[in-house]
Amino acid sequence: MTHKVNVKPLSVNQAWQGRRFKTPAYNSYQKEVLFKLPKIILPKAPYDVYIEFGLSSKLSDIDNGLKPFIDCLVKKYKFDDRDIYFLTVKKSIIPKEKEFIKFSINHLEYDL
Repeated sequence: MTHKVNVKPLSVNQAWQGRRFKTPAYNSYQKEVLFKLPKIILPKAPYDVYIEFGLSSKLSDIDNGLKPFIDCLVKKYKFDDRDIYFLTVKKSIIPKEKEFIKFSINHLEYDL
């Protein structure tokens, strides 16, 4: 059953006061991810994106890695994340030191 709450979603900019700065850990992560992302040609927008996080801790929230990873995809493949209309996220628990991120970016197959 699908549930609906009639409320305007709050943006990250509206939720936090003051300026936010990237940490050194974020800068290192972004550099590593951008280097490791494969060269691909994106299909036409809008996008249907699949992301799977292979995590070694059951305590990790499924959404913690979304924004930093999507920002890397946007930077590498030069698209606007507002063109993502459908997002599937999966969390897999795997052994420590075997962490991964799988993803696909496909054309969304329906009329907007």
